[in-house]
Amino acid sequence: MPRPSQRLLSPEIITEAAMRMVDLTGDFTMPGLAERLKVRPSSLYNHVSGRAEIIELMRARMMAGIVVADPDGKWSETVAGLAREYRRNYAEHPRLIPLFTAHTVQSGVAFALYNALAQAFSDGGFTPEETLHAITTVDSFVLGSALDLAAPEVVWATAPEANESMRAALATSGPNPGRADAAFEFGLRTLIAGLVAQAPNEP
Repeated sequence: MPRPSQRLLSPEIITEAAMRMVDLTGDFTMPGLAERLKVRPSSLYNHVSGRAEIIELMRARMMAGIVVADPDGKWSETVAGLAREYRRNYAEHPRLIPLFTAHTVQSGVAFALYNALAQAFSDGGFTPEETLHAITTVDSFVLGSALDLAAPEVVWATAPEANESMRAALATSGPNPGRADAAFEFGLRTLIAGLVAQAPNEP
């Protein structure tokens, strides 16, 4: 049986290729994607409707890797655990984050995480409006922390403009592969403490 003259495509193959392009360059285009897959751009549209759908397919793939465990403790512990899992998963492809934040969340898979966060905040006594604010806050913190993992090993140069306090802080940093993780845990403790302080159901 003769081999097909053109490489077989699928939404999964297109999504994988787009993710690799974003990992390398920070973005993708439909012509560039077609060139990477060695097909004509028109062939892509037999499987996806366009760039927006590919971005949502990438989001679904990323969110599918997040393990949402059944809550077995306080609502604040659930939120902290979800935040860690969320960051762990996105840390593998941090350059996807700017693409995701520029597009409305539509993937049903993404709502497993958001549903769990919403339930946790509801259990804490937050109103629906406060729950949405809290989810947005966690989202912003986690995605920023995941981006921080892609930062250079030395984030800040010691500039003459740095004051004494900043120079003292910079003196503690240096090349430190654990800096981003330590900063995330510090920020998460601070965030959770602030949420707990505002929670109506906390004593």
